[in-house]
Amino acid sequence: MFEKGGEPLSIVADLGLEQTSDADAISLAIDKVLAANAKAVVDYKAGQEKSFGFLVGQTMKELKGKGNRR
Repeated sequence: MFEKGGEPLSIVADLGLEQTSDADAISLAIDKVLAANAKAVVDYKAGQEKSFGFLVGQTMKELKGKGNRR
């Protein structure tokens, strides 16, 4: 913005930096990650907290880092 000017929302859109806040899209990504990582789900349910972080990371990877956790 400083170098080239422009509106913040336009710059975000042009650079593909929008966040995904669509609950349905996020749910689909979570479902896909859980289905693809059944062992991590079992490990988490068995008390291995690190598995949760792995699953969150895989979900963010699926969403290309654009998932909004709100």
